This record gives sequence, structure tokens and C-alpha cells, in this order.
Amino acid sequence: MKFIVSTLLSIIPVTRRRNYVLLFKFFVFLVLVVVLYSMLFHAIMLYEGRYYPWVTGIYWTLVTMSTLGFGDVVFHSDIGQLFSVLVLLSGIVMLLVMLPFTFIQFFYAPWLEAQTRARAPRELPRDTRGHVILTRLDTAGMQLVDKLRQFGYPYVILFSDIQEAIGAHDQGYRVALGELTDPETYRKIRAENAALLVAGMDDMVNTSIAFTACQVSASLPIVSSAERDDSVDILELAGSTHVFQFMKMLGQSLARRTMGTSSRANVIGNVETILIAEAPVMRTSLQNKTLVETRLRETVGVTVVGIWEQGEFVLPTAETRLGPGTVLLLAGSAEQLLEYDRNFARHDEIDAPVLILGGGRVGRAAAEALRERGLDYRIIEKNPRMARDRKRYILGNASDINVLRRAGLETAPTIIITTHDDTTNIFLTIYCRRLRSDIQIICRAELDRNVSILHNAGADLVMSHGSIATNTIINLLKPDELLMLSEGLSVVSLDVPQSLAGKSVAESHIRTHTGCSVIGVKNGEETHLNPDPSIVLRENSELIIICTDESHKRFLARYPAAKK
Repeated sequence: MKFIVSTLLSIIPVTRRRNYVLLFKFFVFLVLVVVLYSMLFHAIMLYEGRYYPWVTGIYWTLVTMSTLGFGDVVFHSDIGQLFSVLVLLSGIVMLLVMLPFTFIQFFYAPWLEAQTRARAPRELPRDTRGHVILTRLDTAGMQLVDKLRQFGYPYVILFSDIQEAIGAHDQGYRVALGELTDPETYRKIRAENAALLVAGMDDMVNTSIAFTACQVSASLPIVSSAERDDSVDILELAGSTHVFQFMKMLGQSLARRTMGTSSRANVIGNVETILIAEAPVMRTSLQNKTLVETRLRETVGVTVVGIWEQGEFVLPTAETRLGPGTVLLLAGSAEQLLEYDRNFARHDEIDAPVLILGGGRVGRAAAEALRERGLDYRIIEKNPRMARDRKRYILGNASDINVLRRAGLETAPTIIITTHDDTTNIFLTIYCRRLRSDIQIICRAELDRNVSILHNAGADLVMSHGSIATNTIINLLKPDELLMLSEGLSVVSLDVPQSLAGKSVAESHIRTHTGCSVIGVKNGEETHLNPDPSIVLRENSELIIICTDESHKRFLARYPAAKK
């Protein structure tokens, strides 16, 4: 018996064991008080000339102490009534005050703390590996988590504030609690086994995070975001493997999509030897032709794997007609894309400046990218302190038509809207589209849910800070298997499903069933770029497909074994 008790005590934590002892002592004291009051009850009843069984004495004591007071057993003498008041008052203290307090202090509070620890643990299981560690859950972090879930990457979000951690846990996120600059935190969340650490705080905190994490694991890849140019070197010296200025990258991406200046194929990514490029149709010999009439595959070898129309990705058919606003998504080798430029690209000199609405970090980055390409621009900014160049800055409100005309609205080829408020961006998009139906409108979005709203408002292209950050980070995880191209568009390398082994690309009907387009087939060391429909898929081969988020989900739902 002693062995069993000692074994149970060794299992129970020390703090909880101490609580059990205190509560046991309280109940022993309470029992002794009840016994004492019962004995006094009988003594006073005998003094009054009455006799009751011992059970009645215990019954009366408990009824009086708990303030129920049924009144079926009462004293008639003064001493008996004074004793009743004493029992009543002591009962209030012990049963209505001390007992609930003891229960809360020694049981409910530790239980609540245990539940909190379960919702926001300070330590991950020892076998945790291959996970991505995030240090911030903002809009970009939410988008990144969605992509990690989609592609099957485990993750954990690190919080230093317990309430924020619990709130995120209740929203369905996997969280851990710990100080961001404490080495022990990274040991407990198994940083040495992690696939990636994403430091998304401000520059100073990111520097501390990178330096601290490096002390725990020198081999841990660390991605840090930088707000200022002079922070890049410091973050790299602190141990960051990759440092990105995502706001600057967003501005550069918005500027790169400016059409009407060059129709060259712009490479936006690659999977092994396959290059993915965008090429605007405007002012080329391809404009107003159907896809079959262009004969692109026959003449230069590239494959049109998709097109952008008003910001929407579409899988074209042979009869799809290419309009002035169409952007081709091409897949091919470097030589094939160069051949495309020789045959179809043209470069027009446009004197009218591009209009940039908003002179913040994104707007200035877009302006810098345009300047490097030799393009003129005007930035409309209402804050005089942000106007750095009187020649290129137009002070005023972009919703004022006179300000827009002064900046060159009538002749501008493109308007880039870069404010950080989606409501303002929606308003400006509608306003500018009404003023110029033929102008290209490129817009920034803060929230992913507003991308479609901005497209409906009239934007030709919408990009967000979250998508830039998400695409960049996802592409680092498995560069040979996954490439995020833009909003909801990916190139993925997958094992050939067993059900498709032995079938040709044409017989597989992958595009019909899932909406994914096959751009490559890898057999061993040999990669067939833009494969012929007659190529047979082998069991150990790999498929390289281009897909939207929805079509990728349909592919995995139809062929679950294809997931690498």
C-alpha cells in the first residue's frame, strides 16, 4: 500500500501535490469543527432538557453552517441561540468564503493554467522537425500559413504575449509561447530541426531574433524582412540567411508590370530548366489573333500555359482571342524566350509619364524601378514632407481631378495606386477608371479578400505585400519542386499518380479533370519541356504543372498519392 501511494505521489507534480496537501488539511480542520459543533449541540440540548441522536447533531451543524436553516431543529435558550449565531458565522467564513477560495486557488487556477499551457505551449514535441517558425501573425503571416497548409508544411507561430497566443490558437493556428530573444525559446521549439525561421518584426527585433536563433542552430535558414536599406547588412551580419525588403519588392513588381513600354518576355520564375515569363500582347503582331493563329509553339517553341485577362488567370483554348489587355504566360527555355523576343517583341518610346498615386515606401520603390528602366513618372502625394523632387512630385489629393490633370492623366499610359488603405485604393481605382477607360491601372492591396474587389472596381492588375512575401518564402522551401508565380498561381513538381502511369499526356486529361496544365515531364535525368501530348507518363516520372490554388486542390483531391 505504501508503495502504491509513494508511486502516485511521484507521478503528481510537486506544485499540485502541495495543493492536495493543503486542501486535505483544510477538510480535516472542517471535519473537526463539525464534530466539535455537534458535541456542543448535544450538550446544549441536554441543558434545555432535550435529547437528539448524533446524526441529528451533524445534520443541524451542517444545515446551520451552510446557511440553509430549515428551522426544524432549533434552540430555545439564549445560550443555544448565541451558539447558533456562532455556528452560522463560522460556517459563512469556512464554507462560503474559505472553501470556494481554496478550490479556486488550489484547483481551478492550476487547471486553468494547465489549459492555457495546452493552448499556448512553451515546448514542442521532441520529434518535431521540418517545420516553419513564424514570429508574427499579420496579414502576410496569415497568407503564408494558408499556403503552408495547402502544400503540407508544418508550422508554428511564436508569441511572446500569452493573450495573443491564446487568441491565435482559438482561431485555429498552431502556436508556441516564449520570448523572441531568449535562446531557450528556440531550443524548446526545436529550431535545430526546423526547415525555416521567418523573422517578420521590425528591423531591430529581427536582428535580435536572427542573432539569438543562430546561437541555438547555426544551420537554421533564417528569412528576415527589412524596412530600411541600411538594415540589410546588419541583418545579414546577425545571421540572417536571406533578407528581403518586401515593400520595396512590391513596388518593383508593380512597376515591372507596366505595359505599353515593352512587350519583351519578362521572366518571373523557373523550375529547373523551365523558365516562366510574362509577355504583354499590346502593340505586337499577336494582338487580335486567336491562339492557334499565332503558331507560337511551331515558330519559336514556347508554350502558352495561361493568360491574364483583367487580372484573372485563364487557361486558353485554341480559339481564345488575344486582346490589347492580354498578358501571355509563357513556358520555355532561355533560347526559346529569346527567339520569342526576336520575332514578336517591340519597344516603344513613350514620352508621357506613369502616374504613381502615393509616395510611401511602395510608391518610391515603384518610381525607382521605373527610373532604372528609363521611364518618366509623376508621384502624387498630399504630404509635403514626403515630396523629395519638385519636378517628379505633384502635391495634392489624388481624388482631385485638377491634380490628376496637372500630373498628366490625359496622356499617361499607366496609373499605379500604392496607398496602404484598401478603401482608398478601391475609391481611386473606380475614379480613375471612370476618367480614363483605356488606361492601365495597377493597384496594391493590403488584404487578400480585397483583390477581387479591386479587379471588379477596374484594376487590371492587383498585387499585395502578403502575396509577395508568401511567394518569396514558399519558393525558398523547395525551389526544385514549387514555384509561386503570383496571386494564386504556382508551378508544382509532383510524382506521376499511379492511375496515370502508362498513359500519354493527352490520355491523362489532366487539364480537363483538374484545370492544371502540364508544362514538363521529368524521366530520370531527362526533362521534356513543353512535352508532346503523345509522351507516355512512367510510374517513376515527375509531372511539372502550372495551376491555380483551386486547380491544385482539385489535382490533389483526384490524385492524392501524387503529393511529394
